[in-house]
Amino acid sequence: MANPKEKTPMCLVNELARFNKIQPEYKLLSEQGPAHSKVFTVQLTLGDQHWEAEGTSIKKAQHAAAAKALEGTKFPKPTARPSRSEGKNPDSVTPTVELNALCMKLGKKPMYKPIDPYTGMRSTYSYTMRGGTYPPRYFYPFPVGPLLYQVELSIGGQQFHGKGRTRQAAKHDAAAKALKVLQNEPLPEKPEVNGKEPDDENLNKSEISQVFEIALKRNLPVNFEVTKESGPPHMKSFVTKVSVGEFMGEGEGKSKKISKKNAAIAVLEELKKLPPLPTVEKMKPRIKKKTKSIVKTSPEYGQGMNPISRLAQIQQAKKEKEPEYMLITERGLPRRREFVMQVKVGVHTAEGMGTNKKVAKRNAAENMLEILGFKVPQPQPPKPALKTEEKVRVFKNQLLFNTTAEVNHQQLPAGILPMVPEVAQAVGANQGHHTKEFTRAAPNPAKATVTAMIARELLYGGTSPTAETILKNNNSSGHVPHGPLTRPSEQLDYLSNVQGIQ
Repeated sequence: MANPKEKTPMCLVNELARFNKIQPEYKLLSEQGPAHSKVFTVQLTLGDQHWEAEGTSIKKAQHAAAAKALEGTKFPKPTARPSRSEGKNPDSVTPTVELNALCMKLGKKPMYKPIDPYTGMRSTYSYTMRGGTYPPRYFYPFPVGPLLYQVELSIGGQQFHGKGRTRQAAKHDAAAKALKVLQNEPLPEKPEVNGKEPDDENLNKSEISQVFEIALKRNLPVNFEVTKESGPPHMKSFVTKVSVGEFMGEGEGKSKKISKKNAAIAVLEELKKLPPLPTVEKMKPRIKKKTKSIVKTSPEYGQGMNPISRLAQIQQAKKEKEPEYMLITERGLPRRREFVMQVKVGVHTAEGMGTNKKVAKRNAAENMLEILGFKVPQPQPPKPALKTEEKVRVFKNQLLFNTTAEVNHQQLPAGILPMVPEVAQAVGANQGHHTKEFTRAAPNPAKATVTAMIARELLYGGTSPTAETILKNNNSSGHVPHGPLTRPSEQLDYLSNVQGIQ
């Protein structure tokens, strides 16, 4: 809650229950929703009254039910007790604290002196006898008034008297009377010495530091030098000489540090006699504010930028409200979700769909850019994942396959056939720069498909039923193998005989 001292609804319900001598009861009725966003329903019972409320946690649901109960209960509520801090002026400080702060500004010290209170009259007759003491037969008590403490406050020759039931109350009374008188006194002005800081601020600075500060302000060189060292080893005496511009000073001590300090004290007395420096007002640096002379709202702006960022920057340049995105619907199977996002810019709205929220938001931003009249970047064609190279050369209708070591110094593995142009065209592998070297006409697509089928059968099985069928239908006298062809050269010869490739 905003105020940690403020009582929660559940706390107030507990006080209400104690006041009416009943017991509050909370029941969890239901728990709905997925694990990351559950909704709890809690019922509060007070006597014969019931209230229900929902919340994202059990505690929040309990507080909501308690708040409803406080509004709609018929039980009498307890009276609120005034807090201890509530008094005549609970937020203000005491007069003694205010007086101490004022005395620090005035440079005065308050002194409190207690005065013994009046304790009443007592009999001065002594009842002591030789045989002992005996109590008086009659005692007449004198009326004694209320016990009051008195305090005398002295501040700068002025006295103020205060009274109270306690010693502290008497101090407060005297301090309040002193405040009325001292508040009208003007504050003392802090004198300046030679244009420097007041002496009070130099109390914590050493004499050597003060010498260097004065020399820095007046652009004077400072030089400390040990000129003399005398005495036995256990009782040395050092003499240090200091020069600050044209001012000189000497100091002597049992150590170099002490002699240096004494020399600084000697020269500091002469430096303080210098006239004050003229006050020079420092020129404030002029900071020129850069003006935005270019408003990036042209249709060509941000062509290669993310549409979401581009739309936001366009609205910022126009000094208008940023676009608002909202999820409209979510449909489809769990593994094939489709999200619909809506973007609103002013009075315009646009929707975008995608397989996830990010894509849908991007599409919605692109549609909004089109509505506003901005150019949407065109998608670039994807780069091919595989880079194929032609290793086939044709010279006068002859095919030379680069399977030898003189081309790429590598030998094809056993059982792998290089693709002929028809097969390459059928599978789309002849799109390289070597296609321009072919001089013959393009083959028949149907024949190329058959050749590719025969090559595939020879590659995986060693025999080709398709080739045997072609040979039988053409009544060709070609050699039909009786077993599988394992060598690549045999497979290639057989393929060329079937297709009539020379």
